[in-house]
Amino acid sequence: MATMEEAKVDMYDDTVYAVDDPQHVEGEMTVGSRQKSNIGEPDFNTLDEPIRETILRDVRTVGRKFYHVLYPKEKKSLLKEWDLWGPLVLCTFMATILQRSDSTDDVNDGGPEFAEVFVIVWIGSMIVTLNSKLLGGNISFFQSVCVLGYCLLPTAIALIICRIILLTDQSVLWFIIRFIITIIGFLWATYAAMVFLGDSQPTGRKALAVYPIFLFYFVISWLVISQT
Repeated sequence: MATMEEAKVDMYDDTVYAVDDPQHVEGEMTVGSRQKSNIGEPDFNTLDEPIRETILRDVRTVGRKFYHVLYPKEKKSLLKEWDLWGPLVLCTFMATILQRSDSTDDVNDGGPEFAEVFVIVWIGSMIVTLNSKLLGGNISFFQSVCVLGYCLLPTAIALIICRIILLTDQSVLWFIIRFIITIIGFLWATYAAMVFLGDSQPTGRKALAVYPIFLFYFVISWLVISQT
């Protein structure tokens, strides 16, 4: 008849082997790719990814979102994974181009300061987002700011073209051309923003959500056309 000590050894026999056998000690300390693929997550570990690949992947993501703004057909492209890299780049670029010149000859050029453009873009987008939330919109705060920032791309393109025209000629004819280009950029930006944000608003309150978006891009477009 087995003693009590032998019975205890038999009961914990598997545990002893699990500790003593090094093959049983080894285990997976990270989540495997097969487990991630079951829930729709990517099958790579970004902690082991080289910095160069991470930067290139983020740049490609921003580029795809810019493409969807220029060709706004896929409504969920800017809402699935929001980021503020694109809006930050556009805002910095536009603030640099629009800022008032420091030369004494251009004291009255009417251009805004660098910080003023930042305040108009970011505070304006936050106010538009807050209005959307108060109207019952089913979109998150940062998703709305992301969309409004990315949709500045047509206005930024209009700014580049207008800046090139200003370097060549400032006649009335070229002002009319700059005005038309700015209007196109303004309408394009407003339309793209409504494509992405339109479905997030209640049916009876879409007009109340469109007006602040219209006013937001109108103010920025006014800064573009008023630069002399």
